[in-house]
Amino acid sequence: MNWRSILINPVLDKEFRLRMRTPRSAISLLAYVLVMGLIAMGIIYVSTSGGMGRSGSFDPMVSRIIFYALSFAQLIMIAFMTPALTAGVISGEREKQTLSMLLTTQQSSATIILSKLLSSLSFMTLLIVATMPVYCIVFIYGGVSPKQLVVVFLFYLFIMLLLGSIGIFFSTLFKRTIIAVIVTYGVGLVIFLGTGLIYLFAMAMTQVNYNSINPPEFSWIGYILGLNPGGALISIFEPSFSKTAFISRGGNMGTSAPIELWLEFIIVYSVVIVLMLWLAIRYIRPVRRRSKDFDMMEQNFPSEDSGNEGKIEPQQ
Repeated sequence: MNWRSILINPVLDKEFRLRMRTPRSAISLLAYVLVMGLIAMGIIYVSTSGGMGRSGSFDPMVSRIIFYALSFAQLIMIAFMTPALTAGVISGEREKQTLSMLLTTQQSSATIILSKLLSSLSFMTLLIVATMPVYCIVFIYGGVSPKQLVVVFLFYLFIMLLLGSIGIFFSTLFKRTIIAVIVTYGVGLVIFLGTGLIYLFAMAMTQVNYNSINPPEFSWIGYILGLNPGGALISIFEPSFSKTAFISRGGNMGTSAPIELWLEFIIVYSVVIVLMLWLAIRYIRPVRRRSKDFDMMEQNFPSEDSGNEGKIEPQQ
């Protein structure tokens, strides 16, 4: 049994070869690692020169702050790069007039969409893995466990899958790549920035309408923060952050949160990922969709010609 032919279909094989063997990929990888290294050096310099250490010795708390800052910098880099890698994979084929040929192959719509998505995310995953030596600087000073690093990297993979599924859906929906990229960045901006602003606005409104007589045990605004990647990432760093986000003013600090922010994030956006991929698979073959719609219309409103099919004209 040839496992390579099973795991790697022709579309995926072609995407891997085109994406990984170009000089642009090597330059992108080098530039990404350099940027992350410079950010790490800058954070370490600011942390150590600002008097955060204790009398010349390095405080493990400073190491954790460096790890948090690096993780957020990586999250922002993923938010910027993933839509650029995925939002043009289908619309680009359409602009090069090669999508029709691709659809005439024996590959199914799901295979094409998932192969395009997997190849794009594999390159982004390579960029993330390449920055692991930068993170190892933090382990020199302690304060962060390898388990935290693994969990954060798994969270990055989920974020990439989310942004990638949104990007490939809009790439299938729109004919021009530039429009698909802009709309994908717009949706990403709503997820990353819009949910945070809505949370701050809702928290301000809750403070204004605060009822000091019968304060609720939990505040509903915590669910809004659970939709924000930054809030979910902080809840991974600090498990008590979920309780802080849900607890209302005057509430009991001894109670636990109704749901962890990162868990809410995973559940909600897993549904979004499945929906985006399903729509992308459905819309990549517009001819088939119109054919199905035409068949349904034919069943509901049969024409005269279709009604006479199969009838034998009497001979004179």
